[in-house]
Amino acid sequence: MLFGRDRICAVVAAPSAAEMARQLRRALRSTRTVELRLDWLKSDKERLLFIGWLQLHAPRATLLATCRGRRAGGRFADGIPKQMVFLQMAALSGCAWCDLEIETAALFRGAELKAFLGRVGVLVSYHDFHGTPRNLGEIVRRLERCGGDAIKLATQCHSLADSRRVLALARSHRRIVAVPMGEAGLPGRVLALREGSALAYAAVEAATAPGQLSLDQMKHLYRADQLNRRTRIYGVIGDPIGHSLSPLLHNAGFQARRVDAVYLPFRVRELRDFLRVIGPLGIAGFSVTLPHKQRILGCLDDCEPLASQIGAVNTVVVRRDGKLYGYNTDYVGVLRALERRVRLAGSRVLLYGAGGAARAVAFALARAGAVVCISARRREKARALARAVGGEEVDRWRLKREFFDAIVNATPVGMHPDTEHSPLEAAELNCRMVMDLIYRPRKTLLLQRAERRGIETLSGVEMFVAQGTAQWEIWTGLRAPVVPMRRAVLAALRAEEKSSSER
Repeated sequence: MLFGRDRICAVVAAPSAAEMARQLRRALRSTRTVELRLDWLKSDKERLLFIGWLQLHAPRATLLATCRGRRAGGRFADGIPKQMVFLQMAALSGCAWCDLEIETAALFRGAELKAFLGRVGVLVSYHDFHGTPRNLGEIVRRLERCGGDAIKLATQCHSLADSRRVLALARSHRRIVAVPMGEAGLPGRVLALREGSALAYAAVEAATAPGQLSLDQMKHLYRADQLNRRTRIYGVIGDPIGHSLSPLLHNAGFQARRVDAVYLPFRVRELRDFLRVIGPLGIAGFSVTLPHKQRILGCLDDCEPLASQIGAVNTVVVRRDGKLYGYNTDYVGVLRALERRVRLAGSRVLLYGAGGAARAVAFALARAGAVVCISARRREKARALARAVGGEEVDRWRLKREFFDAIVNATPVGMHPDTEHSPLEAAELNCRMVMDLIYRPRKTLLLQRAERRGIETLSGVEMFVAQGTAQWEIWTGLRAPVVPMRRAVLAALRAEEKSSSER
């Protein structure tokens, strides 16, 4: 194979030789293909120290040396002659490949590069950190004219359409590394090897490019090197999407049941952008979160009657003929979570919010026999939802004076990373229990305020797991492995809380 057996390339990048060596040893526990970012070292002294260490401890691995200049998004500022000297030294110290940006490679002829660098492979790379150019074909031809052994094209993707164009190059060209960058390009990074890219990059520690995933995520969460054209693709669409733990939940389920599938996060600003890649990427189903739970209805071919009545969909199946069928599992999730703590029949529940998630909660509460009270920033939406479920709209000013059996927050206020906000004040929490649909963090500022008043609290984790396992079962037709799925989510939340407390 072009770069060796391991096609996930770990990126080692640190300011000191000692840190570079430590990261390299760590990387080699997961992959035998590693990129060494010499330009990240803070001085020539550290570069010489690391290259000297490499000569003594050269591992049995495929090492790619990079000393990228600032014009190509790197950190090396001392000019091309010195850049080439460090790459030559790296080649003599055991590196099998040298990555030269096109700005440098274009100054040489292919034979001159080979003569200078010796018997190493030359990867000629192009980077655009602003966008994805229209003339990708011409850029590929320019890269090939530089006379390297392989080429790399990495561009900032502002849409899934951009990412798809970058990945298409991997299908149509041999010896190419295709790298969609940015949050919109993240799913493309995972699918790059499946689409034919010679490598996919992953950070050992610090990300060196926008949207770069960690080595652990690429190897263990998404199993990028195990995906093939038979692997079923699922995902979650929303904006923002970086907070979502749905990939952790669903991929834990796939791995526990040994299902050949992967679940990816798709940042989607415009639904049309996502709809256009469903077929080309072979997406079999997807979750829907803010702000698309109601908007998606206009894109579906059909949906279950309950979802239609609620007016919001959080789960879509892509049928064999390409038609989209919608469901709402938020309804199931909130019932499973609340019924364990509150006798809903006859109870008076305040629902704060009137969006897609709130609609599912409102219908679930009404069908369970609760008296549903709706309060929201947009009064017209609260009034419309109250009418739909036979409930009551409650003005915000009344909250300090009225008592409820439970209060449910169905807004995103307080969600990671903006955790310092709460949708309601402490004086407005006059109830026996407060539930927050937000699950990250587990204990939102709203729940902290409720606890300080001696009110029972319920995190959104249980609802999140319940609605997610219901989705998983719809897609696979199998019984969801709830225990490992919940365990994966809770472990991630605890680790995040521990990290936050240590800062």
